[in-house]
Amino acid sequence: MNISEILPFLIPLAVAQFALLGYALWHILTHEQYKRGSRALWLVVVIAGMQFIGPVLYFILGKEDRQ
Repeated sequence: MNISEILPFLIPLAVAQFALLGYALWHILTHEQYKRGSRALWLVVVIAGMQFIGPVLYFILGKEDRQ
């Protein structure tokens, strides 16, 4: 398998990964309340788990829903 064969799949995946990471970081830095944990905790989780896992965990477990 050559890299050029999987490149059309990897480029959109990388773009989605960085977009999700950017949105998660923006949301953490602009909001004060979280369901669980603190701002510092979620920054560490999102940055350490950059490959989809950290941002997805934040949106599932940490993001406070405003009503």
